[in-house]
Amino acid sequence: MLRQTFLSRGAVRRGRTDIAADLAVLLGVFALLYVLVRVGSGALARFQPPAQLPSISLDPRNLPYYAARSVLRMFVALGVSWVFTLVYGYTAARSRRAERVLIPLLDVLQSVPVLGFLSVTITFFIALFRGSLLGLEAASVFAIFTSQAWNMTFSFYQSLKTLPADLDAATTLYRLPRWQRFTRLEVPAAMIGLVWNGMMSFGGGWFFLAASEAISVLNQSYTLPGIGSYVAAAVLAMNLRALGLALLTMALVIVLIDQLFWRPIVAWSDKFKFEQQAAVETPQSWVLDLLRTARLPRLLGNALSPAREWLDVVLSSFGPPRPRSVQPAGRNWKDWAFNGFLAVVILVLLAAGERFITTEVGWAEVGRAFWLGLLTFGRVTVLIIASTLIWVPIGVAIGFNPRLAQVMRPIVQLLASFPANFVFPFITLLLIRTGVSLNWGSILLMAMGTQWYILFNTIAGAISVPTDLRDMATNMRLRRWLLWRNLIIPAIFGAWVTGGITAAGGAWNAAIVAEIVSWGKTKLVADGLGAYIAQATTVGDWPRIVLGVGMMSLFVVALNRGFWRRLYRLAETRYRLG
Repeated sequence: MLRQTFLSRGAVRRGRTDIAADLAVLLGVFALLYVLVRVGSGALARFQPPAQLPSISLDPRNLPYYAARSVLRMFVALGVSWVFTLVYGYTAARSRRAERVLIPLLDVLQSVPVLGFLSVTITFFIALFRGSLLGLEAASVFAIFTSQAWNMTFSFYQSLKTLPADLDAATTLYRLPRWQRFTRLEVPAAMIGLVWNGMMSFGGGWFFLAASEAISVLNQSYTLPGIGSYVAAAVLAMNLRALGLALLTMALVIVLIDQLFWRPIVAWSDKFKFEQQAAVETPQSWVLDLLRTARLPRLLGNALSPAREWLDVVLSSFGPPRPRSVQPAGRNWKDWAFNGFLAVVILVLLAAGERFITTEVGWAEVGRAFWLGLLTFGRVTVLIIASTLIWVPIGVAIGFNPRLAQVMRPIVQLLASFPANFVFPFITLLLIRTGVSLNWGSILLMAMGTQWYILFNTIAGAISVPTDLRDMATNMRLRRWLLWRNLIIPAIFGAWVTGGITAAGGAWNAAIVAEIVSWGKTKLVADGLGAYIAQATTVGDWPRIVLGVGMMSLFVVALNRGFWRRLYRLAETRYRLG
């Protein structure tokens, strides 16, 4: 009887907890819907160039609304980036012919300055959403997307190329359809990397937020409401109070997003770790605990279960299982036709490039651009080496210690999300006062926004190391170099390659704003390809802009194909789990 009484009281307490959790979830959903309707309605306002948009007000009361508009753009861009990542990365990893085109194309897209996409696509979006502000909003989202997608795509591609061998063999043996293989093996195996690279990409989007919210079209400039445009207006007005409030608001927004979005996803993604025993410590999230306690999410999931199963059956019928055995590699008529097509495209590009050089810039200018590219390449190399030596040990420590990760993740996310270009004036002033040449100082400026790719990928790689392997290393008393050589380096190698290739691509892009800086009337210029492109852009010298961007793309593609791809192959063949 006493035992029954205790059970009844426990059931009552659980019932009250479930009801409180359900109410909290309902309130959260209604609050989110209200914010989406309130903020999203502003993007649907009527607008037709050359009409003018209201100017940005520095009244602090507008900051919450401006911040919400910017956050909405960031999340829409993140969603598009995830869809692009899954489609593009899967196609490149699973099709040998597509890989030969898509990966070099991804190298080129990563190296082209982000804001260059905006000038090319803005007219298209204005025409697509004629008479609506949604055209400018879509152009802004697209600019943010181009700063987020490449890092995530490289991460997913690397994960697919380094799948655990035993799980890969098991899905082939059981002849799972391609859709089920995609949802049950490939995406789960890549989930931790996708989450951490998503955080890094989301933080990188803040860097281009101010520029993406300032739109120029038809010789008119338009400024969309947002925290980025608020900061730009505060800088223009030299209003330190408004700038300080904007930076404080941005810090609060980053912390809230971490608590309400990223931390629950990180805790949820921990279940996708490839290991044979449960970890002693796992990431925690009060939001995820709340959702697991509430009954409404489970009821909704049960109600949607038949539709989800039907969709799974339908999509599974489209993709036949992979063959049990891999046929010997050989050349067939499709390979010869594809190679012939690529050869024709390359010949056409070479002919167009030769004509452009002889008629527009000359071979001497090409040699000068190549030499400047070598100087920038030297800075990128120093940056990658220094970032690796500094951040890889820190990333491993964070990834191996869930408690430390709980504390450090908001800090590193805040540092990575804080727009590095806001710090440029202070570093420029320091360089002027100390007399340090920008040829060396630009390395620090380039590192401000790109070093985090190595840190976040290292953390993701360290988190993915199975607990049983860590316990085995502990039992074998592996210490220092033996531990790094036998466990840590092989385990995080593929993730480090992804971080290195995206950090290098970002550094080339950042060179355009890091190799030429100013403080008041004092301008510092470094010798490099980034300064070459920036100076040509300032005077509107389109032949040299094209030459500079083309030379940068050639450097990035050559380095990625000649160096980073070899490391990818090494990670695929030697350093993979299973």
